[in-house]
Amino acid sequence: MGNNKKVWQSLGACLAVYAAMQMLIEFDIIGPFWQLNIVLVCINIILAVSLNLINGFTGQFSIGHAGFMAVGAYVSAVLTVKMQLPFIAAILGGAATAGFLGFVIGLPTLRLDGDYLAIATLGLGEIIRISILNIPYVGGASGFMGIPRYTTFTWVFFITVFTVLFIRNFINSTHGRACISVRENQIAAEAMGVDTTKYKVMAFTMGAAFAGVAGALFAHYFYIAHPASFTFMKSFDILTIVVLGGLGSISGSITAAVLLTFVSAALAGYPEWRMIIYSLMLIILMLYRPQGLFGNKEISLKLFSRLMGGKKHGTTEGN
Repeated sequence: MGNNKKVWQSLGACLAVYAAMQMLIEFDIIGPFWQLNIVLVCINIILAVSLNLINGFTGQFSIGHAGFMAVGAYVSAVLTVKMQLPFIAAILGGAATAGFLGFVIGLPTLRLDGDYLAIATLGLGEIIRISILNIPYVGGASGFMGIPRYTTFTWVFFITVFTVLFIRNFINSTHGRACISVRENQIAAEAMGVDTTKYKVMAFTMGAAFAGVAGALFAHYFYIAHPASFTFMKSFDILTIVVLGGLGSISGSITAAVLLTFVSAALAGYPEWRMIIYSLMLIILMLYRPQGLFGNKEISLKLFSRLMGGKKHGTTEGN
């Protein structure tokens, strides 16, 4: 009952946020520039939370997430433009294709660990991008243009909510705890009968599928899917959000996605200083808070009340 109550409270809060934001958009209080950045925030949350499932909760080191985002973007564009399918079918098709590719790639590569896995996923992400670059059917180097703008704030908001709730529930399930056991000590997990390869591939497949969803939303908001949007630097940006928020913290990924997207938008008017200030902020944070903003903690009403009343009750939170 307690868990159900928390779920309904979370959904109620999400609906309240959606209603408030939709009202501000309808009355043009939030202009087009900030509407674009709100959509980017939601897409970045999907990407960060899905990568956190792989890097933070399962303890792997993947830096090829942009490749699966590209697969979702291009497959969904083909389904809507070439095959005239509805948007929801395109999103599901992009997610399924990216997830299947993640499964196929994950089987051989996830037997690797650490730097070897990072190099393998980096190479695979680039292979995906270069392959798309040489397929004339999807535009090749010119990109896939003429994609209808089906992505709206409503679509992206509720898909983001679904992604966060789905991954949170997975983490709290038996399978999720098995993934966490792989992160904590793979040898001990194997000794206790946990099929570590199975759970690493499961997490990788799910993360890739949600990256495909983010790619579909991205392509159908900006009218175009271009290989230059899915380079290694995009994977690095997603990884930065995850590390900044805290490996193993969904709340941290959400907070960092909001923070970095809006900081980047606020500095858009200062292109010569933008990356310098952006980089300095990250360096300072890593020096004084190397575990990220939240560490591996999740924000909750109970934690918030304890933090607000910390002096009175003499309570503190680790990490």
